[in-house]
Amino acid sequence: MTHSIKTQGHGEYHRTMKAKKSLGQNFLKSEPALRKIVEAGEVGREDVILEIGPGKGALTKKLLEQGGQVIAIEKDRELFEFLKTKFVNEVNSGSLVLVHEDILQFSISNFQLSKYKIIANIPYNITGAILKKFLTSRHQPERMVLMVQKEVAHRIVGRHGPSSAKSSEGKKESLLSISVKAYGVPRLVMKVPARYFSPSPKVDSVVIAITDISRKIFEETDTNEEKFWEIVRLGFAHKRKKLSGNLKSMNFGDEEAFVSVKNKRAEDLSLFQWISLAKIQF
Repeated sequence: MTHSIKTQGHGEYHRTMKAKKSLGQNFLKSEPALRKIVEAGEVGREDVILEIGPGKGALTKKLLEQGGQVIAIEKDRELFEFLKTKFVNEVNSGSLVLVHEDILQFSISNFQLSKYKIIANIPYNITGAILKKFLTSRHQPERMVLMVQKEVAHRIVGRHGPSSAKSSEGKKESLLSISVKAYGVPRLVMKVPARYFSPSPKVDSVVIAITDISRKIFEETDTNEEKFWEIVRLGFAHKRKKLSGNLKSMNFGDEEAFVSVKNKRAEDLSLFQWISLAKIQF
């Protein structure tokens, strides 16, 4: 009975809400997928969740049911107003904080959180920008659970390391996968077919989880983070070139860490091989 009353209250507006291609909007409508996303986020009552692009609030509703606080960032003014009405009780109670802003301009530091998680069905056209913004932030999330394009998800995971290279069907690392693995541990959670969205995108999607997010790899190996990224970006500048060509401007000399990989391409190196290169004093 309660559900039917809510539907009557928002039904007409709900039916007129159309996804905007310019904002990369595709609304997830699969209950099993929504449950799996929340499950992968390990959401508890003490958690603060940052949701990017809540859309019509399907995932927002599932997150709120777990009892934590949700901070939802919505760029679309129409959807923002729709959500304010749909979740009026949750907004009034403080369990939901709605922010009308572009996520790439948003600053999590304004909320002075000790820790938080990001769980979202993000606009696919800014996947890389979102990952860079939050993984390299001074205020990193402890966990990210994101819906991304299938191809991008597999690029992020790459291969798991030298010991599993043969079982990963020849997958290589990429600038994207190294960028994620330098700060956390990515894994594939589930495939989500295009038909589970409205409107249906042209490609299937995958839910990924990035856990154990920190800067500990730089701290534990005493590696300069800026130097690391300078070398990695140079290494991937021309994908088909060997590192001896891409990194010729760097003074590695005859250091063993460089000699052992100079005839390889950037995609063949593991995260720890890049760390070894960054640690060379020159």
